[in-house]
This record gives sequence, structure tokens and C-alpha cells, in this order.
Amino acid sequence: MLSSNNRKEGIRMDGLTVKKISKTYDGKKYALRDVTLSFPEKGILAIIGRNGAGKTTLIRILSTELMPTKGSAMINGIDVIADPVKARNLMAIVPQEARAIPWMNPRQQVLSYLLYRGFPYNEASSRASAALKSLGLEENAKKLSRMLSGGTKRKILVATVLASEAKIIFLDEPTTGLDPISRKELWELLNKLKNDYLIVLTTHYLEEAEYLADKIVIIEDGRLVAEGSMEELRKRAGQEYSVRVMDATNIKLPKGVRASKIEKGYQILTNQKEAFALSNMLMKKKMKFSTNPVSLEDLFYYFAKRSINEDTEESGEGEWH
Repeated sequence: MLSSNNRKEGIRMDGLTVKKISKTYDGKKYALRDVTLSFPEKGILAIIGRNGAGKTTLIRILSTELMPTKGSAMINGIDVIADPVKARNLMAIVPQEARAIPWMNPRQQVLSYLLYRGFPYNEASSRASAALKSLGLEENAKKLSRMLSGGTKRKILVATVLASEAKIIFLDEPTTGLDPISRKELWELLNKLKNDYLIVLTTHYLEEAEYLADKIVIIEDGRLVAEGSMEELRKRAGQEYSVRVMDATNIKLPKGVRASKIEKGYQILTNQKEAFALSNMLMKKKMKFSTNPVSLEDLFYYFAKRSINEDTEESGEGEWH
């Protein structure tokens, strides 16, 4: 948030700044609790959490769809809470519940959205064509959406917001319904776009966040429990490497080493120094093992104390309007 001194000096703080955002329902149930974070004006910020953890509530507040109970948020120097109309001019959104319009074809949907945002017809037409081409939708551009697959319909929605002039794009579960090939294609596109846009996405696919995000925010029970790049999260956890020992039910681990039982062996999360020592020991014993950087799934379990696949209930997560 801009300080009073920065306002007086006319200094603009671009990017996203969130300060102590909370949301309660009925004055009792918390959907968010004092969430504070910041992110620069370009790149990909991934918000991850279990179903109902609060990530969609946060997206709705930042995109002016929902008022917080308390707290503040700034996007490129504009107060999202105090000046939502001005903030909306900077953003484009694909909600999780959004659907392609069944009686329109992809070109009509993208074009109508751009005209609604105020683009002249010729510019809207060229932007629509470019966006559809970038997502490989040219062949389906004139087919009614109701005749297309679920994955293709999702691509239409992404193409719609990418065609706009928005500098911040909110994508809530953007690859839901996409097949693995289409998902990877969208990942590559988002990787290119992050050089020019601030992209905020939520996802259940942890490999998606790990692959795309410049910064990852983990939300659990409405609280921000961890944030940072993959490297920063690994260092914070003190668990940079995962050592998996296979066919080792009778192995005696060094004193102090904590291991989780997996099928026919153990998984040990540890730091670089201990992973190196443990690998040397296992090689001398001619044991089968693998050593890899700790995954985001491992880190999520470490910080949230439970699996991302465990659902919870989140009030206020209704449809977007």
C-alpha cells in the first residue's frame, strides 16, 4: 500500500500489494484472516490451497467481485476497495465457474467481449484473430461453442481475456478440463505472457504452479502460511531434497533422520548437506535410491500439515456475477 509520504511525493508503486485482508461471514466464520502479500507488476503469482481454503475468496476481493471485511489492496497504485471501477479497467478475469456462450462461436465471443470493453471494431477484430490463433483455435473459430469439447471451451475463455488490453489477468483454475497436451500448450503461452503481464492464477495442479509461478502463495484455512519461489520455500522448510530409498524395509537410518514410510521403502526430506551424506551411505551399501529436489506437493504438506486433496468448506464461494 502507498504510504502518505509516497502519495505526497507522487511515487507510484506498481504491481500488487495486499495488506491484512480479512473476510468473515455472519461475523463469525472466517474465509480469510489477515492476508498480506506483494508482487511486482509482471510475472505469475500462483495461489494454491485445498478446496475451500480461501484462495477464490481472495481472487474475488482482488478483482472487485467481493468486499473484504477489513484490509486494503492496491493494483498498480489504484485502491481496489476504494476505486473498484478504475481498478477494473486494468484487469481481465476468467472465473472458475465461467462458461463459453453456447450460441456463439469463439470468434464472436472474443469479439463481443472486446467491443464491450470499448475497442473499435477493426482493432477488436484483429485482436480476436490473433488471440484465437495463439491458442490454436483458428479451425474452430466459426463453430458454435456448444459443439466443442470442454477443453476447447476453456481455451475460448482464456483467449477472450488475453485479447484485452488488461495488464493484470486473473485465472481461476485456468486449465480445468484441458487434456495434458492442451494444458502444456497453455503453460507455454502463459510463460511468454508473464514478461508483459501480471498474471494471478489459482490451481489444483501443483506441477502447474511449480512450473509457471515466479511466486507461490499457500493458503490454508484462510491464512497465508507460506510464500516465495520454489527455491525460497525449500530453504524456508529446511527440506530442499527428497531421498527415496526403495526396497529398504530393513535399513537402519542414521540417528535423527526422520523418514516417511512409502511402498517398499522410505521417503526422507532433508537439506542439501544431509542428502549428500545419506546418498553416499546408500551408495556404499548398494541400496536402490533416488535423490531429487523437494516437490511442491511435499512443501504443501509441510506448511499446510495436510494434503492438498483434502477438501474443506468455504463460505461465500458462490458463483461469480
